[in-house]
Amino acid sequence: MRSVVEQEETVLQANADIDNSEGLTERQKAVLDAALRLLVEEGDHLTMTAVARRASCSKETLYKWFGDRDGLLTATVQWQASKVRVAPVDGRGLDLASLTASLERFASDWLSVISSDTSIALNRVAVGHAGSGKDNLGAVVLENGRFALAKRLKPVLEAGRQAGFLDFPDAETAFRTFFGLVARDVQIRLLLGDRLELTDATIGGDAARATQQFLALHGAKTGPQGPLEPDDFRSSRPEI
Repeated sequence: MRSVVEQEETVLQANADIDNSEGLTERQKAVLDAALRLLVEEGDHLTMTAVARRASCSKETLYKWFGDRDGLLTATVQWQASKVRVAPVDGRGLDLASLTASLERFASDWLSVISSDTSIALNRVAVGHAGSGKDNLGAVVLENGRFALAKRLKPVLEAGRQAGFLDFPDAETAFRTFFGLVARDVQIRLLLGDRLELTDATIGGDAARATQQFLALHGAKTGPQGPLEPDDFRSSRPEI
């Protein structure tokens, strides 16, 4: 019978094909958290040796799990992006309250993630690499960050349209609108060093506000039960 360590080492292959946290063991999550902390501290100078030392594991284990430094960075981006959750919705029994709650949760999680020290550091490294030709970290962040999040949220938007609560020409346009309302200028200001005070209450309020603005733009005028009034789009959550 294989040991726990051997079982863990076979979970990740060299291509580090992970797009969420479901295939990760607790040990692997701890390693990726160590890599994220090092990115905050050292930025572009992240090495497999440093991660192995910080995570108290061997370099051989890192190479077996992630393949190489690029594979480790890819898995790190995917692990960070997995913290943005999308509440599942049942398209057949979807109501406006559930749709609103799902959008607010996504917005709140995403604001929390992009305002964290780890995401700021990771995005700064990715932007620097995108203009230097060092590697494809910029493309990795796009594919496993923004594009992966779109794949998660678009089914919710489509379910809202099919249920008669949303009205938009295509899901990509609707997603970009929502993304813009949530992010505003927050991410670019953080990347440029602005010390924004984003408390849980601030993030919750911004998420609710962005959701209401999106519903004002793309909310259907007539729902499955008849005409929708402005108050129908308000969240059932207490005001923050």
